[in-house]
Amino acid sequence: MDLIHPQLAAFATVLEEGSFDAAARRLSVTPSAVSQRMKALEDRLGQVLVVRQAPCRPTPAGERLLRRVRAMRALEAEALADFLPLEDAATAQAVAIGCNDDSLHTWIVEALARLHREHGYLFDVRVDDQDHTLEMLRNGSVLGAVTAEARALQGCNVQALGVMRYRAIASPDFARRHFASGLDAAALATAPMIVFNRKDALQWRFMRRITRARLAPPMHYLPTSTGFVEAAALGLGWCVAPDSLVARAQKTNRIVVVAPDRWLDVPLYWQYAAVRSLTLERIGQALREAATGALRR
Repeated sequence: MDLIHPQLAAFATVLEEGSFDAAARRLSVTPSAVSQRMKALEDRLGQVLVVRQAPCRPTPAGERLLRRVRAMRALEAEALADFLPLEDAATAQAVAIGCNDDSLHTWIVEALARLHREHGYLFDVRVDDQDHTLEMLRNGSVLGAVTAEARALQGCNVQALGVMRYRAIASPDFARRHFASGLDAAALATAPMIVFNRKDALQWRFMRRITRARLAPPMHYLPTSTGFVEAAALGLGWCVAPDSLVARAQKTNRIVVVAPDRWLDVPLYWQYAAVRSLTLERIGQALREAATGALRR
């Protein structure tokens, strides 16, 4: 059941599902009906809103509209919950949020599980580097995002969550072979380094703490947070990893912290659409409480 205009519902669903056919299945209408609603909306606004390709994506005008419509849908779900029987009141549409992979694997799931348990919320979690998750909020892909950016995006609120501390780790054998003389520019230039992806700047930021030299070490790209620690334990290379993951691996003596007196602190924030939404208020509260036990103040 939709309270917002069918044209806006079709627009948002096409972008959430990635195609007109998938949107039609979710809305229980024909693809032709979805196409007609989209064309009517674009004609009304005088703007092309969706790039028709696989998957469908918003144009710049579509991004601006999607930011508004996502907030409207959150409020719509709350309005329906006030009138529908309890068994039908759980949020029908998944709440889209963005976060970094390290947070997802260390503390965020605890908050999401609690929210689902207590309020029946469904979630559509989108993952990117903490320096880039804000782009998902900017383009309307999500209602809120865990980000390293403290300055609030226009039309958004921001709340501090805490600091995620990263430490440099390697297997004991790797550390003996590459860092026997210490962690310096010469060692860092030749020791294989594990990087999450090409957006991941954490290892480079850590190296700049050690040396100002322009280094080009051999690199592995490995897009998994938990796999980072396992890869380091197996001797694939060195990397920086969150304190909580490092502590677990240290108990088995499979990794060592290669620079105990050096670390990298990354402040994290919750940025979200500035609307009076009980859903967003509850999500923010749950994230702050989960972060209290996982992040440094």
